[in-house]
Amino acid sequence: MAQNAVDVKIVDRIAIVTMDDPDNPVNTWTEPISNGFLTAMDELEKLAGGKEIDGVVITSGKPENFHVGANLNKMGNKPETKEDKRKNIERNHSILNRVAALPVPVVVAINGHCMGGGMELALACTARVAQDKRTVKIGLPEFNVGLFPAGGGTQRLPRLIGYAGVDFIVDAKIVGAKEAYELGIVDEVVAESDDLVEAAKKLAKEIGDGSASLKREDYDFADLGERLAETKKRLLKKTRGRLLPAPKAFFTIIEQGLPGAIENGLELEKEYFAEVAMTPECKGYIHSFFLKGMTDKPAKMMAEGFVPKELKKTAVLGFGSMGRGIVICIIRDMGAPVVVKDTPEALEAGKAFVEKQLTRMYEKGRLKKAPEELMKLIIPVTEFDDNFKDVDIAIEAIYEDLDAKKALYEELCAVVSDDCLIASNTSGLSVDTLAAFVTHPERFGGMHFFSPVWIMQLVELVRGKETSQQTIDNFLNFAGLIRKRPLVCNDSPGFVVNAILAPFTRNGLKYIEEGNDINEVNNAFTQYGLPVGPVKLVDEMGIDVVYHIYKNRGEAQQTLENFYKDGRYGTKKNGKGFFLEDGSVDPAAVELIGNREPLARSAEEMTTDLLKDQITIAKKLLENGVVDRPEMVDIGMLYGTGYPQDKGGPLKWADLIGLSEQVFGEKFYQ
Repeated sequence: MAQNAVDVKIVDRIAIVTMDDPDNPVNTWTEPISNGFLTAMDELEKLAGGKEIDGVVITSGKPENFHVGANLNKMGNKPETKEDKRKNIERNHSILNRVAALPVPVVVAINGHCMGGGMELALACTARVAQDKRTVKIGLPEFNVGLFPAGGGTQRLPRLIGYAGVDFIVDAKIVGAKEAYELGIVDEVVAESDDLVEAAKKLAKEIGDGSASLKREDYDFADLGERLAETKKRLLKKTRGRLLPAPKAFFTIIEQGLPGAIENGLELEKEYFAEVAMTPECKGYIHSFFLKGMTDKPAKMMAEGFVPKELKKTAVLGFGSMGRGIVICIIRDMGAPVVVKDTPEALEAGKAFVEKQLTRMYEKGRLKKAPEELMKLIIPVTEFDDNFKDVDIAIEAIYEDLDAKKALYEELCAVVSDDCLIASNTSGLSVDTLAAFVTHPERFGGMHFFSPVWIMQLVELVRGKETSQQTIDNFLNFAGLIRKRPLVCNDSPGFVVNAILAPFTRNGLKYIEEGNDINEVNNAFTQYGLPVGPVKLVDEMGIDVVYHIYKNRGEAQQTLENFYKDGRYGTKKNGKGFFLEDGSVDPAAVELIGNREPLARSAEEMTTDLLKDQITIAKKLLENGVVDRPEMVDIGMLYGTGYPQDKGGPLKWADLIGLSEQVFGEKFYQ
């Protein structure tokens, strides 16, 4: 293994450059790697100029990782000025331009993840060889963290593979070795058992003596404007019309840089990168990236040294929409038998639904096992029988009725073992209230899923006063087994997500009662980045459902009451709601909107007004110990509601735009 972060050895007149950052599990553009490359380039330029080498091979000393680009820990945690950003990118450009300018062939040997700035390093080389193995992933995912490739990627990739390179960047593609070869990014693929460095050395010598035949086309980009318009249109459809700072800068760089000399395009990269990297949207994206990493493996959230209970058999009580989704996750991800209790009619309908969804997944290549094999794991029952004796975890997912849940828990506790974990999927009832109906309440807690369960990533794990830490840790283990991102919180009305989401529909109705146009209200929030506007959400949830929620909370809402009395339960529900079937606003519905003092609001005023309400609720949740850190709130909103990744969650966004300090005199994230 290399002793330095970047080591140079000469073998058979080929300089072997090996990257291996001793202080990090992966290679990124850290100080040791960057400085090591600068030193290595001094040596390589002398060797090549003195004709002491015939070529260069760049590889990694880390078996599963080549180079994954920028160090996001540094970008996310260390305060940097625009000038700092520019200096960093100028240094990277200097390194890669020197690699590209070496007078001998430079071949990169890709043995693992080759992402972002790592792929840009590979693109600066003469040719690329990759191993055909699972851990070789090649891509430019910068758009996913609010950036664009700024190490030459915007210029070198399209010049290598044409317009496909533009789409590759816009789609933040990540491909394996064979697909990279088919695209023309990689020149040669070798088997996992082959000697990768030897293959790269061989190619370097063949390029040097002229015997290699590299596929290189000369693209003139004559129809650049037309092709970029198509790509931009496709992107805007995906982002609901939002053009964020990174793609906006990228399209400018491509449009102005590709037709001319590469040097001009590289200068544009440097010019725009520093600006984009300083935007709140970029910082929000990077925050979301770290929250994703925090919840990728729920085991990291368990108490140190905890050994989870083995979950060989599960049970789901209630086979309605939520129960069906939970069952799908269990049999799809755990492959464990699940006892499902409900009425005969509900069981038949539920099984048909589950099989239909599994079939869709199988046809799309998202399932390894055939649906009929997975369906055999379902044990349908109508009574609490002997099938429950060896159940390790039971999840209750019946309708929200306290008496019904009490009766169910009494029957359940009589048949399961004393150490069987019990969870409720309740979204509105108190976990502490429900715990009173469970024997050994320390094994009981909330496990609130989001619909559709088999798609939505979040699960709220709710700790009651008597819920043990061991139970929460076991719930975390279960969340990991069914591939969910957990949010751990204490019992409180609405828990976290529903509590913070509550002002969304309330405020939306308030804005239209003030005289603001329904479409303008909805559009304000979709342009903010939310998947749906508040009035549209009320219509889709069912106006009757939302009306009863308000009524049960003792809240009067004139518009909802007017619509309910008029029999308008939602456009999809009974054909009568805020909208007509073509999606336009129903003029008759406008007449039923309640009236209050008129107040014309801009889109920014509406979204800021809502954000103030939401962060005020979040502040109380933190002060009351419902959650112990702001990350839990942002995780909940990102993965439970589709909150825009470029915002980083409502608390991070409030910090980034100065709203936290304006309202509370301090930031949520210190």
